[in-house]
Amino acid sequence: MAKILILANNDVGLYKFRKELILELVKKNEVYISLPNGEFISKLIELGCKFIDTAINRRGTNPITDLKLILNYRRIIKDIKPDLVLTYTIKPNVYGGLACRMSGIPSIANITGLGTAVENGGILQKITLFLYKVSLKKAKCVFFQNKDNEEFIIKEKIIRGKHRLIPGSGVNLNHYSLLEYPSDKTINFLFIARVMKEKGIDQYLEAAEYIRGKYPNTMFHILGFCEDAYEDKLKEMQALDIIKYYGMQSDVRKYHKISHCTIHPTYYPEGMSNVLLESAASGRPIITTNRSGCREIVDNDVNGYIVLQQNSKDLIEKIEKFLSLDYKTKRQMGLAGRKKVENEFDRKIVVYSYLEEIEKALR
Repeated sequence: MAKILILANNDVGLYKFRKELILELVKKNEVYISLPNGEFISKLIELGCKFIDTAINRRGTNPITDLKLILNYRRIIKDIKPDLVLTYTIKPNVYGGLACRMSGIPSIANITGLGTAVENGGILQKITLFLYKVSLKKAKCVFFQNKDNEEFIIKEKIIRGKHRLIPGSGVNLNHYSLLEYPSDKTINFLFIARVMKEKGIDQYLEAAEYIRGKYPNTMFHILGFCEDAYEDKLKEMQALDIIKYYGMQSDVRKYHKISHCTIHPTYYPEGMSNVLLESAASGRPIITTNRSGCREIVDNDVNGYIVLQQNSKDLIEKIEKFLSLDYKTKRQMGLAGRKKVENEFDRKIVVYSYLEEIEKALR
């Protein structure tokens, strides 16, 4: 049996978006997972994984902490002696990739989004791209989740080896099944994301306030962990009956049941939006920003609308356009979204791509 080590930064993403791949891997391999402890670790162990508790500061830029992470990865690799390492997200890709290169262990990386450091330019971008270049040089394959990320990394000459475009993490079409479209007595809009500026919460709240004032048969729902800066604002708007806030939810499907449309006005650098994939799979129209990782999931005017990022006026106009549609057209939009993800974003596509590259890497 081959030993496969997976480096990731959180248990939620690894379980929810990689579970199907892990189930395939544990059939013929010893699978180790290195990431911080969390509520889904027990579920990952139940799948057959061997867990290594590894601290990661996902957003920190302290070089001493990052050096400790590299040394920790090197120690883990030395102890386990894996035949192959799979890495996800920025720090595991960069520091795990460096540790693999120093240890002479083959790796496969997944670029789940380039992050704000690359997006915002400047010295941090230069440092991050240099680290990518060094860490990914010997990777057996680099997976990209959207075309823009792939083209940018190739243009910057960060990688020269094998690379492959996959449809994000894909979506499990059985878990996110097609839901019956709700009656349109009240039109419910849904925001599912961390409540933070870059996810477009300001635009969503501004639109909610305007639309609720003009169309009383609407309601705006919010799911997700709330950053401190928005706590008072959400409480205030909930008290005024403009929004309903539910906090972080482990299963969003019951909210999709009542929803008529998912609004995702993000301008955060994502690989491919799982929120949009899950919404479309559930048969819900989507309104999202014109940026990579989002626009790929929308055929404009067919299964949703694309809006300009950080533009509340455009968002309000698209919501009003949606509200003007009759029930049958809204429902048809949702069905078109379901068909699109069935054709282009089935998670099986991602799993097969991985199994193919893993087999090559282990030869």
